[in-house]
Amino acid sequence: MSVDIPRLAMLLDDAARNATAVAQISATETLTLEQAYEIQRQSIERRIARGERRIGTKMGFTSRAKMEQMGVSDLIWGRLTHAMIAEDGGTISRKRFVHPRVEPEVAFLLRKPLSGIVTAPQALDAVEAIAPALEIIDSRYQNFRFSLTDVVADNSSSSALTIGPWNTPHQALDNLGMVVTVNGRPQTFGSTAAIMGDPLRSLVAAARLVAMSGEVLEAGHIVMAGGATAAFELFVGMHVQLEVERLGRTSFTVAE
Repeated sequence: MSVDIPRLAMLLDDAARNATAVAQISATETLTLEQAYEIQRQSIERRIARGERRIGTKMGFTSRAKMEQMGVSDLIWGRLTHAMIAEDGGTISRKRFVHPRVEPEVAFLLRKPLSGIVTAPQALDAVEAIAPALEIIDSRYQNFRFSLTDVVADNSSSSALTIGPWNTPHQALDNLGMVVTVNGRPQTFGSTAAIMGDPLRSLVAAARLVAMSGEVLEAGHIVMAGGATAAFELFVGMHVQLEVERLGRTSFTVAE
């Protein structure tokens, strides 16, 4: 039986737009990874048709532990739009999400296009700046449970992000300390080393993976490198702050 990709794209788009959980697609459909990415693409195209603008790419499964947990050998990626950006230091509404979680990351800002098989020096040459970032992930599936194809179809759980100050990328990025606090108390500690050993490797992978879908990491786009620690759930009243060694801070507060 053929897969109704437009119907599934609408299902996930509506779930994200209305902050309502849906059943896992894999419970009733058998998807290939290519079909899952096409559902993701069509879902994001629906947002663009409503006036959202594509601004970049997010990477997922960037830790070896997460790859092993999901039984995969490669990263996944999702698409970012301008509506996902939350003001640094501002508030986000809990009502926008189904069951949001947050993870600490770093973000790359590109100064020129990047696509296909590239080396780390070539990837670095395409970077304008790097910044501390917090990504709010929110699976639109019931109980935050999903298969590989489920999560890819669901835009790799990407929902919102904050970005702190931009810094020169011409510095060692492979072992920067990271501290996340909630209401002033330490919540998680990590290092950029948890992002594939060096976040730059995530950017190299991003160029390769988007090229497989006929896309390019465009100049001016943002690439979220992936979580450096396990994500934790968000509740109303939380003030979440990330500080990254030498890169600075970014934060937000969860409102109703």
